[in-house]
Amino acid sequence: MENTYNYFKQACLKFNELTKEHDVLSSLLAAILISIPLKYAFSSIATILFVVVAFSSFYKIKFSFNKYLILPIAFYTIMLSSLLWTRDMALTSGGLQKELAFLFVPIPFLFIEELKKTAKEYIFRLFSFSMVFYAIFYLVKAVLRYVSSGDMSVFFYHELVSQDLNAIYVSVFASFAIFYFVAKKEKILIEKVALFILMVLVFLLSSKSIITIDFILIVCYYSFFSDIPKTVKVTTVIAVFSFLFFSLVFVKEVKERFLLEYETAFVDNTVNNKIGNDSAKVYNVSLKQAWYNEKFQPNHFFPGTALRIYQARVFNEMLVEDGIFLTGYGLEASQQKINEKATEHNLFPGYGDFNFHNQYVQTFAELGIFGLLVLMAMLFLNLKNGWKQKDFLHIAFAITMIVLFLTESFFCRQRGVLFFIVLYCIFNSMPNPSAKKL
Repeated sequence: MENTYNYFKQACLKFNELTKEHDVLSSLLAAILISIPLKYAFSSIATILFVVVAFSSFYKIKFSFNKYLILPIAFYTIMLSSLLWTRDMALTSGGLQKELAFLFVPIPFLFIEELKKTAKEYIFRLFSFSMVFYAIFYLVKAVLRYVSSGDMSVFFYHELVSQDLNAIYVSVFASFAIFYFVAKKEKILIEKVALFILMVLVFLLSSKSIITIDFILIVCYYSFFSDIPKTVKVTTVIAVFSFLFFSLVFVKEVKERFLLEYETAFVDNTVNNKIGNDSAKVYNVSLKQAWYNEKFQPNHFFPGTALRIYQARVFNEMLVEDGIFLTGYGLEASQQKINEKATEHNLFPGYGDFNFHNQYVQTFAELGIFGLLVLMAMLFLNLKNGWKQKDFLHIAFAITMIVLFLTESFFCRQRGVLFFIVLYCIFNSMPNPSAKKL
C-alpha cells in the first residue's frame, strides 16, 4: 500500500511541475484534445478560447513563416473555393463550418512562440491520462449494461463507446496515448497500468486496421528506437504478441471481425450466418465481386474491405463519367452521387448513406487533384519532419494517419479534423531550421 501511495505521489509531483512550467495556450491545446471524445460543443469552446488567447497579446506576436502550417490553410482555401463549383451549396456550406479548424488552428501557431519539447510533453501527458479515464468510464458503463442485459456485445466495437462517438475514432485516440506511454523510457507503476488499460480498450473496440498498425509500430519501437536491454526488448515484443494472439484466438467478437475479412476476401458468395438465417440467407461480397459485379442483390453484404473496394470502384466510374479530375464535386457534395451509384448497382439502400471510407478518395472526389496533392503534401512533410527529429511519437502519429486514411474518411467528422490538425500543428511547430522569423 505504501509503495502504491509513493507511486501516485511521484506522478502528482511530476504533473505539478509540468503545470507550473507551461502557459495558458499549452493548457488550452490539451483541453482541445481532451474534449474531443465529448459533445462537440466542448471542443469547439476550447478551440475558440485557444484562438482568442493566442491573439489577445498583440505585443508578443511575431509572425513566423512555417511551410508545414501553411499547407492546412491552403487545404481549407481549396475547400472554400469549392463553393464556386459545388453541386450542393447547402452541404458545402455546412462542411466548411465543420472543417474550420484547418484555418483557425494553424493561424495562431504562425504567430505564437514555438512550442518547446516540455510543452509538448505536458500536452500529451494530459491527453494520454484523460484517455485512460475515458477507457475506465466506457468499461464501467459496459459492465453496468451487461449486468442489466446479459449481452456480451456491450463490451465491443461501437456498443462500447456508442455509434456517434465511433469505435474507430476512439481507437485512434487511445492508440496515440498508447504510443505516448510506450515511448516513456522509465515508466512508473501508474503509467504501466494506464498502458494496459488502453491496450485492453483498443482490442475491445476491435478495429482491425488500428490493432494491426499499433502492433507493427510497437514492435518497430522496441526494435529500432528503444535503448533498453535486448532481453527486455524481446520479452516486451513477446508479451505484446501474446496479448494479440490471445485476443484473436480466445475473444470471440474480436476473432470474428478478423475472420470475416479473411474468409470472404477471395471466395464469392460465402454465407453470412451472423446476419442471415436459413429462411433469409445473406451472402458476403468478395473483393472480386465488389470491383466487377454490375448488379448486386439486396441480400448481399459488404465486409469492410469489400465495401472500400466497391467505393474506390464507383469513384473511378465517377471520375470517368463526370470529369471531376480538377475540381471534384465540391466539399461534402459527393454523397448524392454515391447514393445514385448504390441505386444503379442495386445495393441495399442503406449502403448509399456510407461515404467513401477513404480520405484520399474522399478528398479527390470533393476537391479534385489539387486538394489531394495538398493533403498528400501534408502527410509526407509530417512524416519527413518526424523522421528528421527521430521522434517516435511523431512518426507513429504520421504513419497512423497515412494508413488510416486508406480505410476511413477521417475528416468527415469534426473529431477527426480536430485530432489531426491539433497534433499536426503541435508536432510541426517545434523549432526547425526552415522556420523564418519576420
